[in-house]
Amino acid sequence: MDRTFSKGLRNTFLIHSIILAITAFAYLFFPVLWGNLTGCLSNQLPQVFRLFGVSLLGLAISSFLSYRATSWEAVKIVAQMECIVSTLFVPVIILGLLFWDLPSIAWMYLVLFTGFAVAFDYFYLKSPAGG
Repeated sequence: MDRTFSKGLRNTFLIHSIILAITAFAYLFFPVLWGNLTGCLSNQLPQVFRLFGVSLLGLAISSFLSYRATSWEAVKIVAQMECIVSTLFVPVIILGLLFWDLPSIAWMYLVLFTGFAVAFDYFYLKSPAGG
């Protein structure tokens, strides 16, 4: 049976894809400038952050493709992955801020990924498979 998914999840996928694509663009093409502006280590390790940018771009593309999909079955695995990844980012960033001397820009990532974790988890639980 081909079930649809909520407009809220669709919009979350779209917002997620846009924000991650912008971030990926910065890490891929301007890692040194981004590091100088934000204090992150991308100015010292540009190739590592370019790889991170490619990973973020992959997540952005999968979210965009999920945004364009029409059935729950087409986005179910991506939605599950986003729930897991977004939720796991939060404690790792918190640990980094408390113990690993992450720069202040990490607060922005904490807010963004907390928002995505809440949104993806909420809409997944309301989905045909989650409730």
